[in-house]
Amino acid sequence: MRKGVIFSLALVGLAALYFLPEVLGGSLVSADVRTDALASGAIWGALGVAWLGGVLTSLTPCVYPLIPITVAVFGAREARSRLQALGLTLVYIAGMAAMFSFLGYVAASSGKVFGSFLANPWVLAALGVFFAAMAASMFGAFELALPSGLALRLNRVGGAGWGGAFAMGLVAGVIAAPCTGPVLASLLTVVATSGQPAFGFSLLFVYALGVGLPFLLLGGFSVSLPKSGPWMEGVKSVFGIALLALALRYWKDALPGLRSALAGVEIPAFVGPLAAFVGILVGAVHLSYSGGRREKALKTVGVALVVFGIFARLELGAAPSGGIPWTHDLEAALAQARAEKKPVMIDFWAEWCAACKELDRHTFTDPAVQAEAERFIAVKIDGTIEDESILAIYDRFGVQGLPTVLFLDSSGNTLDQPRITGFLEAPRFLSEMRKVE
Repeated sequence: MRKGVIFSLALVGLAALYFLPEVLGGSLVSADVRTDALASGAIWGALGVAWLGGVLTSLTPCVYPLIPITVAVFGAREARSRLQALGLTLVYIAGMAAMFSFLGYVAASSGKVFGSFLANPWVLAALGVFFAAMAASMFGAFELALPSGLALRLNRVGGAGWGGAFAMGLVAGVIAAPCTGPVLASLLTVVATSGQPAFGFSLLFVYALGVGLPFLLLGGFSVSLPKSGPWMEGVKSVFGIALLALALRYWKDALPGLRSALAGVEIPAFVGPLAAFVGILVGAVHLSYSGGRREKALKTVGVALVVFGIFARLELGAAPSGGIPWTHDLEAALAQARAEKKPVMIDFWAEWCAACKELDRHTFTDPAVQAEAERFIAVKIDGTIEDESILAIYDRFGVQGLPTVLFLDSSGNTLDQPRITGFLEAPRFLSEMRKVE
């Protein structure tokens, strides 16, 4: 790559890592997709990231070279009219969207079951190993390629025509598994922790639209795509870095000692983006592990700096001062609420729950939310390790997944509404609190 392109890429990485978590309210992981919450920047941010991830996936060596071949097989390049070509391409993309969104819905429907697995440190450690292995595959350590004969058959499943285009879309993710597999696995893990089927469906649907963009440009509008080249390896490096950062996060949550050691660590917001900026300049993206020793060493240093930058920004960033004065003794809190005739707010959270941390960082630190919380007895239940006592509390209050914030009115009645089961920005959360009497 030219120096100007590398420098521009480094600036983009710096700006994105510095501004996006704040602009999007920190919720790139799980957002409430109820109709009355669509004005929240969180859901649009999450969908935007998923779409961009899909576009980048389509630019990897496993997908990009197959685009003109695939378009030709289902007949868009030989269609009788531009309208028919566009229709065939859209049907192909619809097949992809149907498969990916179905997987997203199923994963998110696992809800509390998946959350229970994440309460086990061994599961968290294994997930970290899995994502590190997926990252290694992105850096070229190994490939998850299908046998060539099977890949060829799948690439021609259904043949030409409308039915063929849809069928090919359904199996597209399998054909490109070496590149789509690691990305898809990380997205499915994300939506599974959200416990929101609508969110899982939407996120994977939009991801499929991103993957389908180059197909639409070539098959529907006959736009000439850039030639394949070394730049595609750079795209894989971007995914490899993201997967390594995800692995690091799971390992942190899997090791109680490390989690405790990092609990009080606060790093200024600019440190992470600056480390990522330097790492990209050094060679995290544009250098390759197929080069000589010096290139490999520079690549490793660059990747380490960017991964550290992401982790520092998202996991160790300095939190705003203040917060709600939580109590952790449920029974004592309920007794106090009965005696003082106060409503109760109970926050169920866990270390492995990203949306729980987003509530802590972006919602519970809001001055208006804190002021409203003064009329509540505020209780925080830690479900990081699910023992019998925690499971009994879940059953008692009907908690299906994390995060869950539920309320008891001043008479001690548990309210079905409002009940918050995902990240909400402060204004929406405040509105829900004010419904409790």
